[in-house]
Amino acid sequence: MTEASAAATDLLARWLAQLSAVRGASPRTITAYRRDVSGYLGFLARHWGGPCGAPRLAEVGPTDMRAWMAEERNRGLSARSLARSLSAVKSFHAWLAEAEGAEAPAVTATRGPRRKARLPRPVAPEAAKALIETIELQSLKSWVGARDMAVATLLYGCGLRISEALSLTQGDAPLGETLRIRGKGGKERLVPVLPVARRAVESYRALCPFAPGPAAPLFLGARGGPLNPRLVQGAMAAARRQLGLPATATPHALRHSFATHLLEAGGDLRTIQELLGHASLATTQVYTGVDQARLMESYLAAHPKARG
Repeated sequence: MTEASAAATDLLARWLAQLSAVRGASPRTITAYRRDVSGYLGFLARHWGGPCGAPRLAEVGPTDMRAWMAEERNRGLSARSLARSLSAVKSFHAWLAEAEGAEAPAVTATRGPRRKARLPRPVAPEAAKALIETIELQSLKSWVGARDMAVATLLYGCGLRISEALSLTQGDAPLGETLRIRGKGGKERLVPVLPVARRAVESYRALCPFAPGPAAPLFLGARGGPLNPRLVQGAMAAARRQLGLPATATPHALRHSFATHLLEAGGDLRTIQELLGHASLATTQVYTGVDQARLMESYLAAHPKARG
């Protein structure tokens, strides 16, 4: 940071050291925070035409924050990236208030840019079926292909997160008509299990060369340990490339597809919320946007007046 003062540089270094030592922030997080806050402090040094140590930083006002955010947007920073930078700046100022007594209320009160909601990217029902069938063929070992197919079937057939599927144990099998899943925040939910999912899991179990105890993971890696989710993601990537599908066709997209296809078939939002394990109905309502978006695409493609 060449344009900020030595005092500001020292403050930044102390804050990052505290994040690393006390909070255990990852090197990647430290690098991102250093870049974001360094740029902010460099802007203030130019904006004020002078040093910006702790006493001066306590004087940051709404006008200063608006000017910084305007400069960031003018240089092409997206709303999402600017929101991330603002979060880093707020974290830095919170530490500054605690460590140096230099509070800057204007920073805390600054609101980030509005971000356009990102709709889930489900795959079509035919593509979901093709992905599940193709993923079985990505391994030379039949039991590994059956394993990956079983995982993918649970993601699409039960709406599970990949972490939830991989948290199942040998004691959960053979699968019954319902599964008790512990999701985010320890929230439990019951999800129905389709016969096709039960058959996929049993086919995998019949081929699996390992025989661990009931507390062991249901889905095992090549050496008999817990299955790494990256292996499922890799098999999915190979399948989508073979089928010519976009990069958005990920394991999590199968969960999105589960919800979207249920909604299209007439499922109500409250039921879908419970099946997905969403704490808030507002989270589930994003799928209505997907449904409406597809409706508009169909309208624009088919209606004779749509292009007029």
